[in-house]
Amino acid sequence: MNRNEAKERATQLVGKMTLEEKASQLLFNSPAIERLGIQEYNWWNEALHGVARADIATVFPQAIGLAATFNPALIKEVGDIISTEARAKHNENQRLHDYDIYKHLTFWSPNINIFRDPRWGRGQETYGEDPYLTSQIGKGFVKGIQGDGEYLKAAACAKHFAAHSGPEKLRHGFNAEVSMKDLHETYLPAFEKLVKEGEVEGVMGAYNRLNGDPTCAHPYTMGKVLFEDWKHKGYFVSDCGAICDFHQSHKITKTGAESAAMAIKAGCNINCGDAYKNILKAVEEGLITEADIEYNLIKAYTTRFLLGEFEEKPPFADIPFDIVDCDEYKAKNRDVARKSLVLLKNDNLLPLDKNKIKSVAVIGPNANSVNVLIGNYCGTSSEYVPVINGIRKAVPEARINYALGADMIEVKLNHYDGHHYNCSNAISAAEHSDVAVVCVGLDSTVEGESNWVHNDYIDDGDKTCLGLPESQLRLIDSVCSANDNVIIVMMAGSSVDFGDTAAAKAKAIIQAWYPGAQGGNAIADLIFGEYSPSGKLPVTIYKADAQLPDFTDYSMNNRTYRYYEGEPRFPFGFGLSYTEFAYSGAEIKSNTDNEITVKFSVTNKGKIDATATTQVYAHYTHSSIKTPAFQLCGLSTDFIKAGETITAEVKIDKYWIKAVNDKGERVEPDGEIAIYIGDHQPDKLSEKLAPHPSIKITL
Repeated sequence: MNRNEAKERATQLVGKMTLEEKASQLLFNSPAIERLGIQEYNWWNEALHGVARADIATVFPQAIGLAATFNPALIKEVGDIISTEARAKHNENQRLHDYDIYKHLTFWSPNINIFRDPRWGRGQETYGEDPYLTSQIGKGFVKGIQGDGEYLKAAACAKHFAAHSGPEKLRHGFNAEVSMKDLHETYLPAFEKLVKEGEVEGVMGAYNRLNGDPTCAHPYTMGKVLFEDWKHKGYFVSDCGAICDFHQSHKITKTGAESAAMAIKAGCNINCGDAYKNILKAVEEGLITEADIEYNLIKAYTTRFLLGEFEEKPPFADIPFDIVDCDEYKAKNRDVARKSLVLLKNDNLLPLDKNKIKSVAVIGPNANSVNVLIGNYCGTSSEYVPVINGIRKAVPEARINYALGADMIEVKLNHYDGHHYNCSNAISAAEHSDVAVVCVGLDSTVEGESNWVHNDYIDDGDKTCLGLPESQLRLIDSVCSANDNVIIVMMAGSSVDFGDTAAAKAKAIIQAWYPGAQGGNAIADLIFGEYSPSGKLPVTIYKADAQLPDFTDYSMNNRTYRYYEGEPRFPFGFGLSYTEFAYSGAEIKSNTDNEITVKFSVTNKGKIDATATTQVYAHYTHSSIKTPAFQLCGLSTDFIKAGETITAEVKIDKYWIKAVNDKGERVEPDGEIAIYIGDHQPDKLSEKLAPHPSIKITL
C-alpha cells in the first residue's frame, strides 16, 4: 500500500466519525469505535535496543553500544530482528485481544538527540556525540524497523525533536537557547536525514522549549523546517506530558484547552499524556475547528493503515511467536555485542591464552550484575550472561576468584563503612590469580531518565562529575597494586573516566557500555581472542577534571570532538584491534555536484583476520566561517584476512563537508578541505595512540 492510498482510506474512515470520536482518537491511548470496526489502539511502544517493556525479547546492547559498531548495515539487521519479534508478539496480542500499552507497532525509537554533554543520564539512549554517525546508525535502525515491503513492518519514531539533552531535572520547564548555526550544524542534521532519506514514520517532540517556544508546537522547527522544508509525511507525537507542560511549567498558555489547541494548530497529531482530553473544550471556545482535528487525525490514521491494521488478512501474520529470543537471534546478539566493545588499551596482554590461564579474579560491582547488561528502555531476555559467567564458560578449568570489591556508589553509614573490607577481599582475589578482570562503571538505576535519585554523584539521573565514583577508583588502585595483569572493563552508558591509575597501570582497558543479554559472552570472547575487536568510541572520554561548559549551556563551543579545546583521555572514533591496518593509495574516484567517492587500499598487517572500521573525516583550512576541528563524513567496515590488502570505496555526501554559517545555511567553505582516511580520527592524540596514521587527500 502506498501512502496516497493509505491517506485516502484514512480520510474516508475519519469522515465517518463524530466530532467526539475524532477527538478521542488523537490520544495515545485511543479507545475503540466498535460501530466502525476500530479496535482500541495504544500508540506507546518502545524498541530502543529490542522490543521493550513487554516481557520476552532479544535484548541487544544499549543504543550507545550499537553506535560503537560504526556499522549502519549491522544496525539495520538489528532493527529487522526487532521488528520481526514485534510482529510475532503483536500477532499473539491480537489473537488474545490484548490492546494495552506496549502491544502495538508504533515504536518510539530511535533517540537521535546529540550526546553533547557526558553528564546527561539519557545519553546512553543515543548514538553518541556526532551528527553524521547518529544519522547513519539511525537510518540503518529505521530501515530495519520499517522494512521495505508494501506495508510498514513497524513504525519507527525519531525523538526528541529537536534540541534536547538534559538536564533531566529541568526538562519540563527548561528553555534551550541554541544559535541557528548550532541548530543546523549539530542538532537538526540527524533528524533531517532520517526524515528525508530514512523516511522515518514518526517524529516525537521534546519537553523543553527551544529559544522560547515549546518544541511540541514550535513554529520554526515544526512548521518551517519539518513540515515545509523537509516535507515530513508521517505523524508527529508529543513526549509524554509535554503538552500539559505548556501551561503547567512553561507558562506559555493558561489552560489545558489553550495548550491542546496550540499543539493541534502546530501539527502535533498524537498526544502522549492527557492534554488532548481538552480538545472538545478548545472547539467550544473557538480555539480550533473540527477541520483542524481531522487534519491531524488523517495523518495518524494514515500510519495505522500503512501498518496494515485494517486489512482482512494483516501483513506479517505468519511470523511465529517462537522466533522471539530464539537461538539464531541470541547468536546474532552475541555478534553485535562483540562489535560494540571498544579496546582502549592493550599492553601486550590481550588476547589471553586459555591454555595458560589457571586462575582469574573477576572483581567489581558490575562483575556479577545482570542489571548492567541491559540499560534502560529494555525487554526481558530468557538468558542473561554476566561477565563472570562469560569468563567461567570461556575457561571452565580455571579457578574463578570473585569479589564485589566496592559498591557502585559509596554510601557512608555513621557506624560502618564496609568498602575497605570489600577492597581487602578484592586484593586477596587479585593476589591469588594469574589475571584480574575489574568490572567497574554504572548501570541504568544510577544514570538514566529522570529518576529522583540524588547524591554526591547523581542528580536526578544525570552525573555530577566525569569520573568514576571514589569507591571504584579505590578498588582499581587496590587491584592494580595486587596484580600486574589487570584488565579494566568499563560498563557505562556514557563517557566515564577511570582515573590515572587505570590509565597508567592497567594492562588492558575495554569499554563495554551496557552490552545486552549476551554481554558476558562477548566480553570473554574479546579477552580470550575469539575475535579481534573493531568497535570505536561514539563519544569523547574526557579526563575527570576536564573543564566543560555549564550543563545548561547548549552552545557547542568546547563540546565534543568537533569543538573541544583540551586533550581528552581517549578521543572520539578511537578503538584498537588485535591487528594493524595500514591505509594507502587514496584517490578521488568521482566528484559530482552532490557526492564525492574516495578510493583507497587497506592492508591487514597482522596475523589475525579482522574487521577494519574505516572512518573518513573532513578538515577545513583557512575558513572564514567557524568549522569543526574535524567532521566525520564517511564510514566503511571491511573484514580483511591476515596479510591481505583490499580496495575500498566510501561515498561522501557533500552535505556533510559544507560549512554552516551564522544563519544556519550550508554553504561552500572558502579555503581547502582535507579528507583524512583511517581507522581513527586524525587528531593529535589518536595519531599518537593508533598504530598507523591516517592518509590525506586535499580537495
